[in-house]
Amino acid sequence: MWFLIALLGYLCLAIVFILDKVVVSQSKIKPALYTFYSTIFMFVVILVLPIVGGGMLLGFDWFWALVSGLGFGFALWTFYKAVQVGEVSHIGPFNGAIITVFLYIIGFYFLGEKLSVLQIVGIVVLIFSSLLLSFEKSRQHSGFHIGFVWAIISALLFAISHASAKYLYGIYPFWTAFIWTRFTTGFVALVAFLLPSVRRSLGKKRKTKKNYASKHALSIVISDKVLGVISAVLIQYAIALSSPTLVQALSGLQFALMFLFVYMMTRLLPKVFKEYFTKRELRTEFFSIVLVLIGLALLVL
Repeated sequence: MWFLIALLGYLCLAIVFILDKVVVSQSKIKPALYTFYSTIFMFVVILVLPIVGGGMLLGFDWFWALVSGLGFGFALWTFYKAVQVGEVSHIGPFNGAIITVFLYIIGFYFLGEKLSVLQIVGIVVLIFSSLLLSFEKSRQHSGFHIGFVWAIISALLFAISHASAKYLYGIYPFWTAFIWTRFTTGFVALVAFLLPSVRRSLGKKRKTKKNYASKHALSIVISDKVLGVISAVLIQYAIALSSPTLVQALSGLQFALMFLFVYMMTRLLPKVFKEYFTKRELRTEFFSIVLVLIGLALLVL
């Protein structure tokens, strides 16, 4: 069951990644400001607590909720910085692959996770396929660049966040742990608010050239946040049911879907979203998608 839940979550997240790139690049909104908008509403999640019957955490577990929430928020911040520099169809897969590596290490040493040989092979195949998907050759970049450095930092923070949340899922009901780890993410918005550039930008009408993102900013952001909430609930629930490493490894499918979406939009709707692809890249991406399917099969055997 966790497998299907995770797949649906990553399908939603693939669309979220593309919408994030549209907002950050076309709207020219700075990562710090977009992080503020993405995390400040996390405080509202506390209103759901009595509806779902959630409770309070105890003692030192508040620390792990804070670690998970802050880790998630700062991971978003650094990821936005990464996609501002590079192309999301490349940065995303690289980020996902490195998260899986970090999660495997943390899960093995701190959560006592034990995976079968086939599952480990499947994870390796998915990591390799994600790294292939991350190969970038564009008009601005060729190979490794600063965007990938930000993606590595983001991956470490995401891994710490997921592992801390998994620890709490093993002690508390899902909604109790989920709500408090999301609520603490809101504190990242307060950190972003301390930046003068963020405070100056709030409520200020930005002069941007007319493009798809600026004309449909409200609908894009609302769609992005709704899908983001749905994907977060589904993926975190899958983590609660299974190994964080296995769930994260499935992100390979997310990036394969994301590449297909990006390629289709580039060909059919270039005014909405467009990325640069070489023929060599397309061959590499197709091969990596085949590897994703193989890796997924090994995970569920």
